[in-house]
Amino acid sequence: MTGLRYVYAVCRPLGAPLQAELTGIGGAPPALLHHHGLVAVVSTVPEHDFSEESLRARLEDLDWLSATARAHQGVIDALTTVTTPVPLRLATVFRDDSGVRTMIEAREDDFRRILDRLEGRVEWGVKVYVESEPREAPAPAAARPASGRDYLRRRRESTHAHEEKWRTAETFAETLHERLTLRAEDARLHPPQNSALSGTPGQNVLNAAYLVSRADSEEFVELVDRTKGEVPGVRVELTGPWAAYSFSGEER
Repeated sequence: MTGLRYVYAVCRPLGAPLQAELTGIGGAPPALLHHHGLVAVVSTVPEHDFSEESLRARLEDLDWLSATARAHQGVIDALTTVTTPVPLRLATVFRDDSGVRTMIEAREDDFRRILDRLEGRVEWGVKVYVESEPREAPAPAAARPASGRDYLRRRRESTHAHEEKWRTAETFAETLHERLTLRAEDARLHPPQNSALSGTPGQNVLNAAYLVSRADSEEFVELVDRTKGEVPGVRVELTGPWAAYSFSGEER
């Protein structure tokens, strides 16, 4: 079976070994390819899955895509515990080690610049959601509108309450983002997630990433935690620490 070289990330030489049981895509342990003082973290993957033609079909297979993304992320997470990686895009593949070395040489200055900037820093994600309104049970006959005018009045009151809840959530999200940006070295605002696609309950009003030094991360986390429950009907979620995808010029 012909294999291709899959690249997870580029980093500097590791100061500590990767965990012995770590596996990457296909279940094989990742390997380290050293070149020009940089390290590409790689594994061999089957060409019948990762050739350009095969990938077009594979990326339509959601089960395969999900499993591949989990394996990719598992390697990045393990790297983040021992070094500062520059994660590469999912399904970055080359014909052989020579192709990987050529890529490193072509992007060497960029890799070194990004690694200098990200050294000792991690990414934290913060999302703010407006909680979904509970589904109302049908009103008993005695509580039903007595007239069309009464019905319209109730609808206006419901709409006003909903709009007020959104305004409160948006103001809270803007204020929180400003506070967190002051505690971070950099920040990125991403488009709000579609709840129907993500499967996460509620409406997303803030989807942000923050670049924070490891030394300041505990204080950053405590600040986020203090805001949880601050506004009724608004949920704050914190994720991380991650490799700094949002600040590396690479996409997940």
